[in-house]
Amino acid sequence: MKFPLQTGDELFRARPPTSSPARARWTLLFTTSLWLLAVGAGLLGAWNYETTAGQAAKTASQWPAHSAVAPAPSRATLVLIGHPQCPCTRASIGELEQIMARSGDKVTAHVLFVKPSGTPQGWEKTALWRRAASIRGVQVHLDNGGGEARRFRASTSGQTLLFDRDGQLRFSGGITATRGHAGDNAGRDAVVSLLETGSARLAKTPVFGCALSTPDANGK
Repeated sequence: MKFPLQTGDELFRARPPTSSPARARWTLLFTTSLWLLAVGAGLLGAWNYETTAGQAAKTASQWPAHSAVAPAPSRATLVLIGHPQCPCTRASIGELEQIMARSGDKVTAHVLFVKPSGTPQGWEKTALWRRAASIRGVQVHLDNGGGEARRFRASTSGQTLLFDRDGQLRFSGGITATRGHAGDNAGRDAVVSLLETGSARLAKTPVFGCALSTPDANGK
């Protein structure tokens, strides 16, 4: 059997195309899928970071002995223990500002900024320190070496404690809903409710922030 000979042009036309609209569509679909997976993984990682609480304080039921900070003799005392370079704690200081604006006449507030050993002089004097110091009714203290944080058994920046006029612990936890996000949250509501009515639905909430023991917010 003989087959008809094909010219060079006919052979060239007979070859399958190296690219086609269908193949281009599949390539685009595959590339887009990989990109969406990468974006999804990044968003999931960020969400997990924002919603993962730090270690909560295991504070005793009374004001700690030998603290250099004295509780108020005739009204409630609030203590917020923070890392001066923790970006998450900006939201906690913002929520403290809201608490003081609403109930500041019923509470004395102290912010203790932990300065880890080995950090240089002035390391703690950040914008966070200045903002806390600007809040009416708030006293800011340097906790050099973290001794006060250990007395209050705090491990995470943003840890907030509320004691009544008798030095009894009424609330322990965070006053933000997630890391670095200000807005309505159970911790702030609990503190305000305790100050305004003497009771609250919650006595503990998760704390979202950096570890107090790290020299900076990146853990370096």
